[in-house]
Amino acid sequence: MPLPKPVSRKLAHTRVVTCHGYQREDGLLDIEGRIVDTKPYRFRNQDRGGWIEADEALHDMSIRLTISFDLEVIDVEAIIDASPYNYCKCVTSVARNLIGLKIAPGWTRKSKAAMGANRGCTHLTELLGPIATTAIQTVVSEKIERSESSPHGESTTVFLNSCHSFASDSPVVKDHWPQHYQEIP
Repeated sequence: MPLPKPVSRKLAHTRVVTCHGYQREDGLLDIEGRIVDTKPYRFRNQDRGGWIEADEALHDMSIRLTISFDLEVIDVEAIIDASPYNYCKCVTSVARNLIGLKIAPGWTRKSKAAMGANRGCTHLTELLGPIATTAIQTVVSEKIERSESSPHGESTTVFLNSCHSFASDSPVVKDHWPQHYQEIP
């Protein structure tokens, strides 16, 4: 079902975030994220030859986290293919500060600190949220594949109490994981 019809408007900005999780042959996982921002109009930009054309990427940035099965960051690569300022491109090495961190509670705070605030890139840092979600989904997929269990098998219980549908008192949990269902009096 689409959103209700809005009032008359015109497009001002588009952001596309894409994330992919890969199972590697060596047992590690690669989680890649890319962010692309565009404007539907041409505008001045000194660092990019005078103009950024309509629908040309204002930002086009990617980051790859190589992680272990227990969600520890083993390696990081980042690249900035397009940015409004040439100076932006020199910050990609800051992402290496993520090595050794674990995607777990506190990830957002720790990853923001590791990315260096005004010594890093806001957009690469913003990618780390959807990358973390993609990492967790990739690990769950790998656990299901390794255990050859069904999509509703025990490995999925990692999501218990993570949202409305997975609340321990929800009908979803009652139907799929009755052993974890807890009726609230």
